[in-house]
Amino acid sequence: MDRIRETKLVICYNRSMFNWNTDTKKWDKKSNSYRRWHLEQLINFGLNGEKISLPDLKKYWHALRLDPKKRRVLSLWVTH
Repeated sequence: MDRIRETKLVICYNRSMFNWNTDTKKWDKKSNSYRRWHLEQLINFGLNGEKISLPDLKKYWHALRLDPKKRRVLSLWVTH
C-alpha cells in the first residue's frame, strides 16, 4: 500500500517539475550549449508556459538527451 502512494507522488511531482537548481545568469543565452540544454529542460521537465522552437529542435535534434518516449513522439513532429 505504501509503495502505491509513493509512486503516485513521484508521478504528480514529475508532471510539474522544472529545473530550479541551475544558475543560468552567467550562461550566454545565445550559445549552442545553452540552447541545447534549455530544449532538453523544456522537453524532459515541462514547458512551464514556454513554447519549443521548431528550428532549434531540428538543429539540435541529434544532440538532445531526451526521454525515449518523448523522443519518439517528437520525432513525428521533427521529421515532417
